[in-house]
Amino acid sequence: MWHRLVSAQALRATPALQYAPWQRGASLPHIRGRRLSTRRTASPETISALQDLLGDRLSTSRSVLEQHGTDESYHDVTPPDAVAFVQSTDEVSKLVKICAATGTPIIPFGAGTSIEGHISAVAGGISVNLSGMNEIIKLDRENMSVKVEAGVTREQLNADLRATGLMFPVDPGANATIGGMVATNASGTTTVKYGNMKTNVLSLTAVMADGRVIKTGSRFVQC
Repeated sequence: MWHRLVSAQALRATPALQYAPWQRGASLPHIRGRRLSTRRTASPETISALQDLLGDRLSTSRSVLEQHGTDESYHDVTPPDAVAFVQSTDEVSKLVKICAATGTPIIPFGAGTSIEGHISAVAGGISVNLSGMNEIIKLDRENMSVKVEAGVTREQLNADLRATGLMFPVDPGANATIGGMVATNASGTTTVKYGNMKTNVLSLTAVMADGRVIKTGSRFVQC
């Protein structure tokens, strides 16, 4: 799901989506503007364990919850139970293990620019804010690849690359995070020439649903 991404080529990302629990054949409710959902699923024990892990970087402030349940789509405001501001892959792994043990939903959050409801906490749970993982780790000019953390934004990356004569070509319009762009296989106005995220990612360091950390792909471009 998260952390270090190497932009270049060829890896299909799995979208981090949650679906509303409508039964087959049931009609969707009429949408009359954005409403605030009050559904909650995270237990007090889960919140306490995450507070032990993150301290004051776990927020249950109403304003923070509403911010993390709101994107650029028309969907209702569906805030999580808490927001975790993580800073490392190790923290993400430990958080996921805690949530997996209690059946608590997890919703990755980048810049909140989704127009399709990807960040909606339709069943409550924990929003994992990755904006603190925003390091551009290593640029390999010869291989024309760069290793970054998931919270790096598209504009941040291109600003850093500008002096090198290189650029990160995928442009969905909004200043999304690289992690969010991988999760949604983002594309945009430059896709016909440069491809979408699938064709611009070499490898991922990912945290699985049980908290395991895996590495996929290779840092080398295959021509």
